[in-house]
Amino acid sequence: MTALQALPRTGISAAEIAGGRRRRTARRRLVVGILAALIVVAFVVSLCVGQTTYTPGDVLGVILGRDIDGASFTVGRLRLPRATLAVIAGLCFGIGGVTFQTMLRNPLASPDIIGISAGASAAAAFAIITLGLGATQVSIFAIVAGLGIALLVYGLSFKDGVVGTRLILIGIGIAAMLDSLTAYVLSKAAQWDLQEASRWLTGSLNGTRWSEVVPVVIALAVLAPVLLTQSRNLSASQLGDDAASALGVRVEHTRIIVIIAAVGLIAFATAAAGPIAFVAFLSGPIAARIVGPGASLLIPSALVGSLLVVTADFLGQYAFGVRYPVGVITGVLGAPYLVYLIVRTNRSGGSL
Repeated sequence: MTALQALPRTGISAAEIAGGRRRRTARRRLVVGILAALIVVAFVVSLCVGQTTYTPGDVLGVILGRDIDGASFTVGRLRLPRATLAVIAGLCFGIGGVTFQTMLRNPLASPDIIGISAGASAAAAFAIITLGLGATQVSIFAIVAGLGIALLVYGLSFKDGVVGTRLILIGIGIAAMLDSLTAYVLSKAAQWDLQEASRWLTGSLNGTRWSEVVPVVIALAVLAPVLLTQSRNLSASQLGDDAASALGVRVEHTRIIVIIAAVGLIAFATAAAGPIAFVAFLSGPIAARIVGPGASLLIPSALVGSLLVVTADFLGQYAFGVRYPVGVITGVLGAPYLVYLIVRTNRSGGSL
């Protein structure tokens, strides 16, 4: 007797299963379409609105290369690189964060929590303050440090495989040490270096240039497809290592691939925009709520992350009368959710 022939005995028919899959697929496509449309709207608004407001026609003309008095500089040189980096960095943070959360089956397993962002931040602070390096060299330091910390956490947590709880706790401990190192480096900084380092550590899109955008675009174009090709293996890994292995997944091989790809995306985005707080942490849970169960969260989470960064940056510039870096706004959104998640986990009797 086949599995499908046995299904009616459980009260679920093959037709009902197929119908459920179609509904989940339709819902996912609808959510992806709505999120993409909202990103486009937020992107256009961020280009049009500011101290000087331009029409969408003027903005389109600048994008197409026409010389428009005032708009060519304000939109083409200031707003367009900033908004583009917001979109691309948000995509990187979103897909990178949900990859860790899915792989380790824990919503706390995001780069913000397990030390990857802290490693990039400590390296950047050291490069700016101690070595006096420029923007390009600082970015290289941040990327290398992010990858190095990820491999260190993975290596220290490996014992007959990687357990999510162990990796998270080791990551939190390393993040605490790195934060202390960053604080020490900042305490020795001159005033100008301190301002530059603080702006970077907060997570800011101020003064974005195309030279900072291009490496992130390349990283996204190269590494995001790697994660998408591992989507099925990631979904299988949620069943546990033994079950995933039984389904033909090479668990540790898959983990290494997705860790390198996800950390690469996070590191490049962090190098360009700083460690924008909690975007990688929030994107996956928000996407899971609106997409529903049974669907891959990689693309929805990437879109949620992008929408979060673009919207938060716009609000930080114009909503409060005083300009705040984008990392301040996302931090205000993310910190309460982190507390809520920990409290809920504790009350349910679960573990990290």
